[in-house]
Amino acid sequence: MKRIFHLIFLFICFSQIGFSQGKFFIQNKKKSAKIKFKLINNLIVIPVEINGVELSFLLDTGVSKPIIFNFLNVSDTLKIKDTETIMLRGLGEGNSVEALKSRNNIFRIGDAIKLNQDLYAVYDSNLNFAPRLGIPVHGILGYDLLKDLVVEINYSHKFIRLTEPQEFSYKDCRNCERLNLEFYNNKPYINVKVNINEKDIPIKLLIDSGGSDALWLFEDASLGIKTDNKFFYDFLGHGLSGSVYGKRSRVKAFSIKNFTLEKVNVAFPDSTSILFARRFKDRNGSISGNILKRFNIIFDYQHAIITFKRNGYFKEKFSYNKSGIELAHDGVRLVKEREDVILQDRNSTSNTQNGTKIVLDTRYRMSLKPAYSIVELRKDSPAEKAGLELGDVVLSINGKQAHQFTLQNLMSLFYGKRGDRIKLRVSRNGIDMYFNFILEDLFK
Repeated sequence: MKRIFHLIFLFICFSQIGFSQGKFFIQNKKKSAKIKFKLINNLIVIPVEINGVELSFLLDTGVSKPIIFNFLNVSDTLKIKDTETIMLRGLGEGNSVEALKSRNNIFRIGDAIKLNQDLYAVYDSNLNFAPRLGIPVHGILGYDLLKDLVVEINYSHKFIRLTEPQEFSYKDCRNCERLNLEFYNNKPYINVKVNINEKDIPIKLLIDSGGSDALWLFEDASLGIKTDNKFFYDFLGHGLSGSVYGKRSRVKAFSIKNFTLEKVNVAFPDSTSILFARRFKDRNGSISGNILKRFNIIFDYQHAIITFKRNGYFKEKFSYNKSGIELAHDGVRLVKEREDVILQDRNSTSNTQNGTKIVLDTRYRMSLKPAYSIVELRKDSPAEKAGLELGDVVLSINGKQAHQFTLQNLMSLFYGKRGDRIKLRVSRNGIDMYFNFILEDLFK
């Protein structure tokens, strides 16, 4: 997968978090469980069962407690109980959001189970990130799973392995790097290096598997953490408290001990969006999915250790959206589809064998197909200059119907080579309109 997307499920600051009794344990003799996941936009989507209901969650190392989104659609089914109302605050420039804190829920992930798990259920039905991913995602889960079990994330083969700590043993690995973890508010941090303007700078980063970008840095001129002359202002992602914007650029190199990645994408979020993130003053930013996926990783919270082993994604070049368009799944639309039916007229003697006439009958039917709308449009981007607008529904791209793509595959076309031509047919207020533009590389 060579193209990256900018969707961010961002770390959340809780004011009323306590520790539940009990922990996750494995219900089999091996005390280990393997769970397959979907890698969507560099994000890990795993199956999670809550109170007997099967859901899909993001595995997000940047959150302390499980959160369920789009709460109004699932609350009755989950039989949420023992609740109290609280306010949650996350990244973005918006306000805090209201949620229910619920106790004594049963969580199951493969053969891993916890019998009395706290969760936070968000009221606001608008906080539904599934449209940005193109698949159902009901919530996020992080620390409570990672603190109890050793969690191996195999990005290359798309599975996680959960093991009870007393049953886990490390193997010799010459191509691995092992680092110490530090924790602040139950979130993991590592010390790494970044090269900016020919200077190697040691930095402390949150490990944020719930972010699809590569690297976020908080600008600090005193440390040399700042953009050079090549950057553009862009939408960076959507957090619990609203959209996040900032500068996009590249750094010359990024190093995790002896592993070095070159020409790495970096984002510098606006200061107003990261006020709560900056409460940990030693923090310099985040390392997210577009870097993490280049390694198979072992999280061992009980020993405060993380192990990186490079995989097949390691040498993949960093790319970015050269169109300026962000799309989201926006319900469904009726599509007229052609259906060719072969009929046999056995009463005819005008044709062939056994007096049977073959007739090709062209029919049409109306079907419901996914609709993809423009939800973000970068100023002065090729798409904006061509005349596209927020809310336009994409009907076709380069002559192919939009509904024939997944959202992920459709977005990947905007991460193509400089000079690629994009032809779009869109619906605006019920009127079909045609646009085309050329992908531009602002770093060339």
